[in-house]
Amino acid sequence: MTQNRTHTCNELRLEHAGQKVKLSGWMENVREVGQNFAFVILRDFYGTTQVVVETEEMMNIIHSLNKETTISVEGTVRERSSKNPTLPTGDVEVVPEKIEVLGKCQYNELPFQINHSREADETLRLKYRYLDLRNPEVKKNIVLRCKVVSAIRAAMMDHDFLEITTPILTASSPEGARDYLVPARKHPGKFYALPQAPQQFKQLLMTSGFDRYFQIAPCFRDEDARGDRSPGEFYQLDMEMSFATQDDVFAVIEDVFPPIFAKYGLYDTVPATPFKRIGFNEAMETYGSDKPDLRIDLTVTDATELLSNCGFGPFEGNTVKAIAVSGFTATRKQIDQLCADVEVQAGNKAYWFRLDDKGELTGGISKFLAECKDEVIAKLDLKPNSFVGLTAGKKSAAQKTAGVLRSKLGALCPNHMDKDKYEFCWIVDFPMYEIGDESGELEFCHNPFSMPDGGAAILDKAIKGEVDPLTITAFQYDLVCNGVELSSGAVRNHDPEIMIKAFHLVRLGEEDVKAKFPAMYNAFCYGAPPHAGIAPGVDRIVMLLAGEESIREIIPFPMNKNAQDLMMDAPSTVEQKQLDELHIAITAVEEN
Repeated sequence: MTQNRTHTCNELRLEHAGQKVKLSGWMENVREVGQNFAFVILRDFYGTTQVVVETEEMMNIIHSLNKETTISVEGTVRERSSKNPTLPTGDVEVVPEKIEVLGKCQYNELPFQINHSREADETLRLKYRYLDLRNPEVKKNIVLRCKVVSAIRAAMMDHDFLEITTPILTASSPEGARDYLVPARKHPGKFYALPQAPQQFKQLLMTSGFDRYFQIAPCFRDEDARGDRSPGEFYQLDMEMSFATQDDVFAVIEDVFPPIFAKYGLYDTVPATPFKRIGFNEAMETYGSDKPDLRIDLTVTDATELLSNCGFGPFEGNTVKAIAVSGFTATRKQIDQLCADVEVQAGNKAYWFRLDDKGELTGGISKFLAECKDEVIAKLDLKPNSFVGLTAGKKSAAQKTAGVLRSKLGALCPNHMDKDKYEFCWIVDFPMYEIGDESGELEFCHNPFSMPDGGAAILDKAIKGEVDPLTITAFQYDLVCNGVELSSGAVRNHDPEIMIKAFHLVRLGEEDVKAKFPAMYNAFCYGAPPHAGIAPGVDRIVMLLAGEESIREIIPFPMNKNAQDLMMDAPSTVEQKQLDELHIAITAVEEN
């Protein structure tokens, strides 16, 4: 092995009994059972081995050390009298003849117990992440991440993709989130931006004549954290293909991902291919979400015509959505909690009623449904002992609230959700444009570089007012697994003339496009191939494979929810000299 060890702490077996060995690792635990007798658990990256101290000399050394001190142990392997069948090394132990301190732990008390670090406060875990990572349960997620990334690389190269790295210091461009800016010392007043994604560079590679590109790309976005999104930085499998259609991209992903999910995922089944394709509008109508969890068999029914005039105020003049659930026998307290959770997540109320075992409507808003009872039962195909959840509001609000309600009902109803599998789907036919929440004006819905379905002809009609831009769809698609959006992709708009028309509808002229995207626009003017791509999130993939609820569990050194690195104390202040070199002045910031 090395000078500091002959074996790892997970390697010794009965056949090693009688051999002289040298192990190195962290002193995980000490259990004294006599004056000069103790059991020491030695842990390294690979596992643990029991060391039995039987002499005063060895005991004096152990007594002087704190837990988590790094030591080397030289001694003889022998068979254990009391074996531990749960450990690979549980048949043997090492009797030390020499113990050497390699790195002393200076502290009597640790911030948390290493093997129970996941139970500790997250702030402490992030501040002492190097200790947290000593926990084998934490470490295994990082090991899984390494294996998955390696498998992705191998699979992409098997499909003739070249791994090409793209710049980290680049120009700011409108990608939908805030940029991280880097001041340019040699160019006062100007800034680089960290890439939100390698979008333009990978399209330029296609224009340069490269046929298939990929990289495990770092991306930087100044956006808020959530369970499945890390603030600041994340990694994605960025890929692009020349002379490719939407179906070509789907075929690669459907070939690459299922074996990886089958090998490294929690479940034994291989995801079925081809993945189901669902139009955006169908997804919103049927599931209330553009990232539906298909493990749940519940669907959303439009009840607007049936219930908007039933006399219940919140339904009047609004879109009404219903989800019928058979066999949902929750208590009133559980139902109230369900509705409260939906309102917190969706920002919109949920309502309900039941059909009892006698065929009567009870609870919730049932008194408003007395006159249309038969129509309600028929329309929603209700069986005795059914629960119906309802949402109302403008169409998009009613849909999205129904989507939240559906997900929570699925989680509460084991008979309506098969949790033990991975269900993939493609969401296709996204709207090209939408009305911005803040601007109130027409904006790109997904990706400004996507090819509209209908090309130049449909854009010409929209410019002339013959077609509503909101009805234009694009060759854009999302990959969804178990209700988690893994990635977005598109067939790219590689024609400068079509690009100008697309941007014209969002009030940007040809000169604006040239100014904002000079390299890409000019490159396309030299003859660009049709191309398409996608960028599945590596962090989210590993989170799904590991069965974790928080993405921070699969990132080696994650930031907290406020985009702070508590271990490195970042972001931090810098010296005035550094600011002067960059020609930056800090203005006073009012504290809340």
